[in-house]
Amino acid sequence: MTLIAFNKPMNILSQFTDEGRWRGLSRFGLPPGVYAAGRLDRDSEGLLLLTDDGRLQARITSGDTAKTYLVQVEGEPDDAALDALRAGVTMKDGPTKPAEATRIAGPDLWPRDPPVRFRKSVPDAWISLTIREGRNRQVRRMCAHVGFPCLRLVRWQVGPHAIDGLAPGTWREVPPVAR
Repeated sequence: MTLIAFNKPMNILSQFTDEGRWRGLSRFGLPPGVYAAGRLDRDSEGLLLLTDDGRLQARITSGDTAKTYLVQVEGEPDDAALDALRAGVTMKDGPTKPAEATRIAGPDLWPRDPPVRFRKSVPDAWISLTIREGRNRQVRRMCAHVGFPCLRLVRWQVGPHAIDGLAPGTWREVPPVAR
């Protein structure tokens, strides 16, 4: 059983095949036979777990596994916005589960390519958001729902696995998630 922690760069697909102008995972020297346990949108960065074990993949993608994101948002979220995320927000596809939401200082991350557009007249801030479900573009939609559009989204941790020390485009084997 193999489990790989991969730091997916911006504008890379969470699949091995290229699609149009977007590159896939095949160019990063990942071991044969592994596949993504969940997805990370093309325009998102950070931790993507890959495995060769179907049961492990199902456990990782279950709604019980915590996924932590570092999110740069447009504006400065107030307590009401963070409280709304913590309570769960109702979106078009139904209510979200409560999240852990905390305002954080700007994390020490690698430069993004392309960089986030800087606007002198519009402040930005960072939040740490932990969810236990994985709807399509959920974190982006939750942040927009409370009035703070997402500028940069980095998945930092899935369950016990984080991308500490992994540069974009690099990977390492990690111990499988305990049952």
